[in-house]
Amino acid sequence: MHWALGILLFLATIVAMEGFAYVAHRWVMHGPGWFLHESHHRPRTGNWELNDLYAVIFAMPSILLILGGVQLGWGDWATWVGAGIAGYGAIYFGFHDVIVHKRIDHRYVPRSDYMKRIVQAHRLHHVVETKEGTVSFGFLWAPRPEVLKAELKRRERAGVRAPAGTAADG
Repeated sequence: MHWALGILLFLATIVAMEGFAYVAHRWVMHGPGWFLHESHHRPRTGNWELNDLYAVIFAMPSILLILGGVQLGWGDWATWVGAGIAGYGAIYFGFHDVIVHKRIDHRYVPRSDYMKRIVQAHRLHHVVETKEGTVSFGFLWAPRPEVLKAELKRRERAGVRAPAGTAADG
């Protein structure tokens, strides 16, 4: 496979992974996989949460495709697709775990409209601590915050976490 076609396949895989991540987040993690993901909607008490097992689960196809492409003769396409999945995982880790949830200490402050939008959308996702009623399931694309706030209001703020310091905290 020509390297330019491989890079296109790599980039197309990253784009496709956003769609996969949306579906997995909305209908698996906030569905039958809530038993793992619920830990992510609660305050973290240590370095790890049960939700981190999703990183292992979602890395397996990438590892298998790269192994198949490099060692098992599946073809270059498998290597490029596996690398695209890994690339999306790296972007996800940098955005979600580092920038939004600050699992690694940093001083980065989003300044671009795009970064502000996706960070705020993800924070609005986390104001809901229940399985249902959540908004914004993507990671690299998100609706405008005003749209998400209107949707939370329309749902009468069902499942929205009480503000810190209220009687509901006790």
